[in-house]
Amino acid sequence: MSESGSWCTIESDPGVFTELIQLIGVRGVQVEELYALDEKILDELKPVYGLIFLFKWRQGEKDDREPEKYYNIYFANQVINNACATQAIVSILLNCPDIEIGEELKNFKDLTQDFDSRMKGLALSNVDLIREAHNSFSRPEPIVLSEKRATENDDVFHFISYLPVDGVLYELDGLKNGPINLGPCDDSNWLSKVTPIIQKRIETYSKSEIHFNLLAVVKNRTEVFTEQINGLEKEKKELLNSPEQSEEIK
Repeated sequence: MSESGSWCTIESDPGVFTELIQLIGVRGVQVEELYALDEKILDELKPVYGLIFLFKWRQGEKDDREPEKYYNIYFANQVINNACATQAIVSILLNCPDIEIGEELKNFKDLTQDFDSRMKGLALSNVDLIREAHNSFSRPEPIVLSEKRATENDDVFHFISYLPVDGVLYELDGLKNGPINLGPCDDSNWLSKVTPIIQKRIETYSKSEIHFNLLAVVKNRTEVFTEQINGLEKEKKELLNSPEQSEEIK
């Protein structure tokens, strides 16, 4: 780690985020863009580790929900500009035991596990690996997360994460004091529970507002399809070697 440097704006693109994940040492994970909150589409993408929602930040917007004070989840405040997309992704990666996060992220998590949320955010801003990977995608971008203090006339966009952890559905927003508990869930139903929550949030905006983006952090599709093919091959072999099949062949 070194003194915190600047973080550039990057394109909100699933291909960019997938490559960023690989650059920070994570394997077997990719990001897919969702064009609709459709149960069939979500089922086809399983396993889904978490969802990332981009929305237009509105100055002065009130949120009466109380963040949890005590929680069994890795939560970091966002203390750096232009990094909310990367932080939303890292929040999912650090909270999913099924993901192979790599040695550097694992060491970072172990080192900062007992820090408070602000110190976690400061530590995250100083991880050279993550910052350099993020900044490697620097380019002019139509959706800009502004460096200056936002006014009501500015278009400023923000990313938050949704994911299940230990039987609880959480919303992780680095600008809040802690995670938002959205209620109990399990791996089989959390997507159906989060869908109306995101939909309700979208509906609070005017019908003319179209700047939303929903991304899914999922298992690498090549690995998923390879596992499915191997499973079918195994079933085929077992069927051919079954006593019933052997009798028919005779």
